[in-house]
Amino acid sequence: MKCSFAVALPSWQGELPLTLESGATVEDLLRHAQPWLARHIESAGQAAADETWWREAPVGIFGERCDRSRTLAEGDRVELYLPLKVDPKAARRQRAQPHQTDKGRNPLTRKPGR
Repeated sequence: MKCSFAVALPSWQGELPLTLESGATVEDLLRHAQPWLARHIESAGQAAADETWWREAPVGIFGERCDRSRTLAEGDRVELYLPLKVDPKAARRQRAQPHQTDKGRNPLTRKPGR
């Protein structure tokens, strides 16, 4: 059965095609992908060697989170998700802060008549 593994690391983003036995799970695919990443990609070497991250990082198939015990189907793309470096809401608040008045309002978005 042909599947692929996708991950976006700081210095490498890509998809790794893998051939697995029928009935393989997401965990089986990750077990096959980890040594390849550690050997071929410098930045992945550290990430692949970090057993805690490798075991606990969320995974998904085609962008939909799933459990590691899920059985794979032909052509599935398993993705390993990295944690966000910045909370999107906090980043938005920080960008908006210089434009707010003392009351926390943005004078540029003032409605007419107020």
